[in-house]
Amino acid sequence: MSKEMDYTSPSVQFFHDVNSSRAFTKDNQNYINVLGVEQLNTLSGTSLLDIFLDANNVVEPHYHQNAAELVYCIRGSADVSLFNPFTKQLLTYTITPGQVTNVPQGWWHYEIARENKTHLLAVFNASTPDVILGSDLLAFTPANVMAHTYCLDEKKWKEAIKPLQPSIFIGPPQSCDRSYHRVNPYYQQAPYAYKSPYYYY
Repeated sequence: MSKEMDYTSPSVQFFHDVNSSRAFTKDNQNYINVLGVEQLNTLSGTSLLDIFLDANNVVEPHYHQNAAELVYCIRGSADVSLFNPFTKQLLTYTITPGQVTNVPQGWWHYEIARENKTHLLAVFNASTPDVILGSDLLAFTPANVMAHTYCLDEKKWKEAIKPLQPSIFIGPPQSCDRSYHRVNPYYQQAPYAYKSPYYYY
């Protein structure tokens, strides 16, 4: 219970329709709804994202600097991948209805739907889930810094990221007209981990 909340106030909120608070829309099949303290002011230390995806759509690589995330599958199936910064391993877990994957605070991760009409619920231990997106890091880091740091060809790097728009959230973007398919995942056994599935466009 929040000590700052005046529960006698007429503005206190105990109910909210999450369907009415859209955080991001790619199209009618791929979108994210949000519930945080801005939508329901009695929330304290918890929030959620209600995620809807068709097959091969991706909640882009990102991390939450202020919260851990519990990803629960309601319908369909998804691969949840997270990078363990302590073991330097990319872990991938396929979840189906009733299964969860826990992503510790600040860990790089992403979700890929394996089926149409996949429905995921992401629960956070913060009143608002802050996020840093991979598309923003790539779009806003100067090309000369990337080229110098990683010994890359600056012109080729600029050309490679030229189509990239910031804040993709759900990829691939609608402007992407390349056909793609999903290959069968190959898992390489390793201590406490297995190799992530590869997706080729």
